[in-house]
Amino acid sequence: MKVQSERLGIEPIPKLLVDLAVPAIIGMFVMSFHNVIDTFFIARYVGTIGVGALSIAMPIQMIIMALAGSVGIGGGSMISRKLGSNETEKANQVFGNVLSIVFFISIVGVIFGFSLLNPLLYLFGSSETILPYAREYMGIILYGTAFFVFTMAMNNVIRSEGNAKTAMGTMLISAILNIILTPIFIFVFGLGIKGAALATVVAQGIAVIYLLIYFVSGRSSLSFKSLYLRPQWFIIKEIMSIGSSMFVHQAAGSIMLIVANHMLIFYGGDLAISVFGIIYKVIMFSVMPLMGIVQGLLPLVGYNFGANQHERVSESILLALKTAVILSLFAFVIIMSFPRSIILIFTDETAAMEMGGTALRIMFALSMTISIQQITSGVFQALGKAKEAFIISMSRQVLFLIPLLLTLPTLFNLTGIWLAFPLADLLSFLLALWFIRKYKYIFFLSQQSP
Repeated sequence: MKVQSERLGIEPIPKLLVDLAVPAIIGMFVMSFHNVIDTFFIARYVGTIGVGALSIAMPIQMIIMALAGSVGIGGGSMISRKLGSNETEKANQVFGNVLSIVFFISIVGVIFGFSLLNPLLYLFGSSETILPYAREYMGIILYGTAFFVFTMAMNNVIRSEGNAKTAMGTMLISAILNIILTPIFIFVFGLGIKGAALATVVAQGIAVIYLLIYFVSGRSSLSFKSLYLRPQWFIIKEIMSIGSSMFVHQAAGSIMLIVANHMLIFYGGDLAISVFGIIYKVIMFSVMPLMGIVQGLLPLVGYNFGANQHERVSESILLALKTAVILSLFAFVIIMSFPRSIILIFTDETAAMEMGGTALRIMFALSMTISIQQITSGVFQALGKAKEAFIISMSRQVLFLIPLLLTLPTLFNLTGIWLAFPLADLLSFLLALWFIRKYKYIFFLSQQSP
């Protein structure tokens, strides 16, 4: 199965990017679609208060997934470079350490989550009205922590060896099962918001079984031995260093949601939180193609950089940038043209539609710039440049968006919350351009740094 990873250094870049990115995009779309379906059924069965509960619960999920994603991205970056330089044994050692970290995160996540669930939900902006629904939802989701962490980390590992279709299969299985089970558990069994959570956990559990079959069947370029599970601190340090940008990006998103929820409660009440919950699902859905391109780009850049094929590195980056910009412009046109129709998918409440239509247009005003920032961050992750990836990943959420969320509402009330998003997009875009200019020898000149 060595051929599986070797193709990354041989086949034409456009073909490889399509082969790697399209399955990731399809998988991301379906995963995002199941989030939309969850929101749709909860909005219809429980009401907008149920959507508000999902918004409050989301930061907890994002923190857990941030840890899993950081391990997967960091480990995947190392694995792709080791495979590119024919260091298969070292790649297997990284794989074993990734599994050990996943196991540790799963245990800590469950213990920490259950022991501090109520305080966390209050911290994340829950009102007394929303709290019972948020607790019901997260009380089920936390039981599936190990499933979520394992699936996310292993999907990144699988992509690192160039097998995007298997990673896509994992997402398709969990998402399709979730879409099927959610209405059954909510409506047929009458479980309400608990049903949505249970459907998610069951679907992720089946995805774990699918991944285990893949690794034990010998289809992977990687092999597993129990001795590889022994923690090697220099490997763990590099995994977490490279993956820290992913963690900061996701964790910062969680902190941003906490800040946003508190500001929304103060300036707009439960309705504003519910509307934001709907819009955030739209945001996630719209950026999924960009995330898919990044996932396809990471093994291409990592492998070819490790193999000293720098012309292929630059070609991959430029093609990804062009594709991402086109897709983000398409999403921008659709959302700006039909904002009320998009909100109507989730709720027909007049007040929510009025607030949501206006907020959606404001928040997406400069969304086309996100593509540059996403690709740039992904490039530095793939190259193992942890500091640069860290700065770019934290820029939008931490450096710009959170301060804007805290200041603009004092000037513009609820509108200030919506305005914070396009301004943060613009500032992070300008920072990404600065990094591209600084490292133009990687992005444009197809040669090593002097």
